Amino acid sequence: MLVVRCKNCGTELISSTKTQVCGCPNKMELKENKVSAVDLTQVVVTNSDLTKKSKKQQKFLSDQDLAFQEARKARKVRKLDFDVR
Repeated sequence: MLVVRCKNCGTELISSTKTQVCGCPNKMELKENKVSAVDLTQVVVTNSDLTKKSKKQQKFLSDQDLAFQEARKARKVRKLDFDVR
């Protein structure tokens, strides 16, 4: 949830799936977690619960899958000999 306030008109907007706009000439617009305005220095983010997970916290492969990939990486490439005529 993201809460932003416009310094020009004092309007506070709370994020949702719908686009929300304050009515002043700054035209602050909020949709989900994207904020835009004519002058962003006139916009204050009052509450931000947006958290990003680091790559170490995201696990797409299980430990068994990682072990298989490591074993696969250790395989040797067999070279074949061909007679050239």
